[in-house]
Amino acid sequence: MEALLDQWLWRQEYWLPPGFTWKDIETRGKSRYPLPRDLWITFPLALGFIVLRYVFERVVALPLSRQLGVRDRIRVRASPVPKLEAFYTQRCRQPSQSEMVTLAQQCGFTHRRTETWFCRRRNQDRPHNTKKFCEACWRFVFYLVAFLAGLASLIDKPWFWDSKECWTGYPHQAISRAQYWYYAAELGFYWSLLLCISVDVKRKDFKEQIIHHIATIFLIGLSYCGNYVRVGTLVMLVHDSSDFLMESAKMVNYAGWRKTCDTLFVAFAAVFLVTRLVVFPFKVIHSTLFSFRDSFDPFFGYYFFNGLLLVLQALHIFWAWLIIRMIYKFVFKGKVERDERSDEESEVEEEDEDQEMGDEDDDREESSWDQRKDALNSKFTALADNCVLKNLTKQRNSASSRFPKAR
Repeated sequence: MEALLDQWLWRQEYWLPPGFTWKDIETRGKSRYPLPRDLWITFPLALGFIVLRYVFERVVALPLSRQLGVRDRIRVRASPVPKLEAFYTQRCRQPSQSEMVTLAQQCGFTHRRTETWFCRRRNQDRPHNTKKFCEACWRFVFYLVAFLAGLASLIDKPWFWDSKECWTGYPHQAISRAQYWYYAAELGFYWSLLLCISVDVKRKDFKEQIIHHIATIFLIGLSYCGNYVRVGTLVMLVHDSSDFLMESAKMVNYAGWRKTCDTLFVAFAAVFLVTRLVVFPFKVIHSTLFSFRDSFDPFFGYYFFNGLLLVLQALHIFWAWLIIRMIYKFVFKGKVERDERSDEESEVEEEDEDQEMGDEDDDREESSWDQRKDALNSKFTALADNCVLKNLTKQRNSASSRFPKAR
């Protein structure tokens, strides 16, 4: 496997500047230099993160959610209807109008009742606040620890203050043990996120999240193999600096702490806009695009690495637009009404619940009308009975009054 990867993927002419080979950056003496085979450890690390997350969410995050007052919404469960359930699980969750009419005819339901069934069935599968809180809590802990560890390992390094130092002595740049484990932990964590993305809460930017995770994995892996470790540590630190603030804002939002959520959101928005729209493009990308070419000629790894950085920057602009929209709502409406990157079905859920409330109102109106109609019918019946009795009484009285005369 390793020989095959060396032949097709880790070819030195792909990832190193012209004139350099893997032997030039092999470990010499006590100094450690990055090599592609060092990344095999990230796969067991990813599995370890998944197991650790499972334990953390149930032992730490779940009790913490109860302590902070996270409450799940009570949802009405859909009644068991085999035909609708089969269509829901095998075909699609949101049938078209023509399919809705056909299903209603097959089940003997009204069109409105069939829509209500699908609304309630979708709500059953939507994640509760407790699940979303546990996921946010796990990511918050990792991002916070990673940011503090990365900051501690980089704050005394010259390239932390001057990005041009990233290419001083390249590619003969030894890495410390702390930098190696920083890389391995970040790569293993993103592998675990990618493996669990199908069971995590889906958000509106689900596709963008997949692109982000894949681009990040390629960036971390290839930057390590090509010994772009210095600039790679800066990229990871820039991302971790705002991610833990975002996750903490989500946690308090699920707990219902509106003022604390608004404060954390303002801090997150400020850090995100500064680091992702100023520091990342004008310091990191400028260094990889222009400062690198002061000493080396472009090659495949140069274009590939910078292309992935530009993909990340495009995603940053997309998320910055969503954040600016939220800032607009915060300034003019006084609070953050809703996370623009909230779970994918949130808006549909609100509409469905409103529709269900409308259906319930209609049902209540129909039932109240039925009750009123029954009451009116009973009154009419009583009145009719009274009229009949009066007529019979009058007829009997008139007959008795005529009887003596006739006699």
